Amino acid sequence: MTWIGLSAISAVLLGFYDVTKKIAVRKNAVPIVLLISVSVGAAIWMPFICWSTFSPTSVPHPILKVDSLSFAEHGLLLAKSILVGASWTFAFFALKRLPLSIAAPIRSTSPFWTIAMASLVLGERPTGTQWIGIVIVLLAFWAFSAVSLREGVSFKTDRGVAMMVAATILGALSSIYDKYLLQTAMIAPSTVQAWFSVYLVPVMVPMALIWWRSGRKNKDRELSVHALFEWRWAILGISPLLLAADIVYFTALADPDALVSVISVVRRCSVVIAFLFGIRALGEANFWPKAACVVTILCGVALLVLGG
Repeated sequence: MTWIGLSAISAVLLGFYDVTKKIAVRKNAVPIVLLISVSVGAAIWMPFICWSTFSPTSVPHPILKVDSLSFAEHGLLLAKSILVGASWTFAFFALKRLPLSIAAPIRSTSPFWTIAMASLVLGERPTGTQWIGIVIVLLAFWAFSAVSLREGVSFKTDRGVAMMVAATILGALSSIYDKYLLQTAMIAPSTVQAWFSVYLVPVMVPMALIWWRSGRKNKDRELSVHALFEWRWAILGISPLLLAADIVYFTALADPDALVSVISVVRRCSVVIAFLFGIRALGEANFWPKAACVVTILCGVALLVLGG
């Protein structure tokens, strides 16, 4: 299969990943959903970590091989887990509060935040095409806020919007940190993915404990046990879908003919699946105005990525 086809598969998997998250956290206890989902991810990678430790030459594919690391490198990946854990926590709480047709498009603006941070932190400067993309994304974001007001969601005051924006910014910061891990620290992608998946578990445990203790005191219904945890099979699908999407993504990037700019744009199309599910399956309103905003955001993102 070509790298473009693999990129499309990755986008589809990411779209279903967003849908699965929404199903899992809807009217559910977010801290426990998060802890279970990251534990599934760690459980998937632990056999390959052990396999790579005791018989590295027999690992069937390089993308599944986990290299040995120094203590300093483990510290770097623990820091990534804390960063990603914070991003996911904000995103899951935002998904619980917001319609999926609002939350997913906000998340899809991540290239805008990545370029903004790269300009501030790394001294990079957007090209003329990227500046046009930035303006388009900002205009689409403003139009989207106007549409959301029809559903009582104010981009200025709604906590769910603030949490999703925070999640997106932290995700963009994670992308910049990934560049450091992969290109400066020279840690293999599979090793990064494996160990940060494992370290996410202890990162998420404190939130689950806070949820349990606050539930016993019955003070914060947002985190309390009275925001009852309900088991849903979708919880088990969150990490496998994300891991599969990333593995397919890395495989596409490994193709010598692959263009990362095109792959990034194709992966952003995952928002279409989440958006359509929110509108059709969950009965969310304002299809055409939101669809116009989503298309505009994707056009802006395409200019941001392809203009680099």
